[in-house]
Amino acid sequence: MGECVWLYECVCVCWVCETLSTLVRRPCYKTTRVPGQSHVCVLFLLSRTFMNTGKQQKPVLTGQRFKTRKRDEKEKFEPTVFRDTIVLGLNETAGDLEAIAKFLDVTGSRLDYRRYADTLFDILIAGSMLAPGGTRIDDGDRSKVTKHCVFTTEETHSAVRSYAQVFNKLIRRYKYLEKAFEDEIKKLLLFLKAFTESEQTKLAMLTGILLATGTLPPAILTSLFSDNIVKEGISASFAVKMFKAWMAEKDASAVTSALVGMELFPANKQNVEHFTKYFNEAGLKELSDFLRVQQSLGTRKELQKELQERLSQECPIREMVVYLKEEMKRNELQEAAVIGLLWTCLMNAVEWNKKEELVTEQALKHLKYYSPLLAVFSTQGQSELVLLQKVQEYCYENIHFMKAFSKIIVLFYKADVLSEEAILKWYKDTHAAKGKSVFLEQMKKFVEWLQNAEEESESEGEED
Repeated sequence: MGECVWLYECVCVCWVCETLSTLVRRPCYKTTRVPGQSHVCVLFLLSRTFMNTGKQQKPVLTGQRFKTRKRDEKEKFEPTVFRDTIVLGLNETAGDLEAIAKFLDVTGSRLDYRRYADTLFDILIAGSMLAPGGTRIDDGDRSKVTKHCVFTTEETHSAVRSYAQVFNKLIRRYKYLEKAFEDEIKKLLLFLKAFTESEQTKLAMLTGILLATGTLPPAILTSLFSDNIVKEGISASFAVKMFKAWMAEKDASAVTSALVGMELFPANKQNVEHFTKYFNEAGLKELSDFLRVQQSLGTRKELQKELQERLSQECPIREMVVYLKEEMKRNELQEAAVIGLLWTCLMNAVEWNKKEELVTEQALKHLKYYSPLLAVFSTQGQSELVLLQKVQEYCYENIHFMKAFSKIIVLFYKADVLSEEAILKWYKDTHAAKGKSVFLEQMKKFVEWLQNAEEESESEGEED
């Protein structure tokens, strides 16, 4: 009986095992005829089933935790260490500029030029670090000063130019030094009083050369306008030397644009007469001539503004003639300049019709009224040619006036604004390139008529 029960239990266990094995897709473990162990198979399979279908727990890291890493301490600012390295390297070159350029190139890879740029440029220009105001910090300790710098080189253009090439190479190699170098020159210009006359001269030459090469922008010259150096005449003296060095590298036209707005003299001497006299005596006639031209342009702008106002108010022509003659005398303006202004103002005073067939009639009516005004300021051949070129330029740039050109010229001829000689000279030689073929074709018949009339008058004179 006991064996039957045991056999029955084994059959049941096998059935359960097969069922569970099917569920978990695993082969059934064979049972053995060991009494009391049938439940082990079931429990084992049940535990395997639930372990496979349940969610596995993630491993937990146990043990001692590592401490968080401390931030790096801020690097100390040590310009003296930087200075010692640069001074030592410069002294070892024995003044060989090629060796200096090579040393600066190589050293930039291991020293922080960006952080110590002002110290670097102080040493290269003045030979040592500079305190506020321009005094040397290490002047008493010769081991911290180098003799191989701009201030100790020869006071010649070629010598300073060689040093300028060192700066050009350095800034091309380390582009981030460009802004720092501009700030350095601005600072040194404010410190001019602390430097000797020879050092000022060398700095002026260096500045002029670097302005010519484009290493420095003209904007750095604003430091020259400081009151303390303007009043003592340092700014003007420095500017003369700087412009001479600049003009030795570039022509005058490239230099003169920097003069606009420069206040190099005290307030009581900021006038054209003093400026031109000062620079003429210094051998810089081109600069004084340029200033006169600029003053003339400024005067013309004011005059043009006033003329526009008077035209808008329809002032009598007689009053405008008186006003213009007074301005010409007061500002030493030439007639050719005034006639050009008059034409511009007259054409700006009208809201022109957009239709080509109507604008010609409108223009002729307007210009006929003001012909007496134009005639007063076109008494010279040069003035007439300027007016002819102005008319040509205006008609070319304003397409609605293209066909009106010849009619305007004929009107001026009849109103004694333009002479026969001026028109013929314009036709042959002095016409502008803009619209030349169109305007010459328009004027062809009128010019032929003028030439025939001239020949007839000559033949009549011979008969008499």
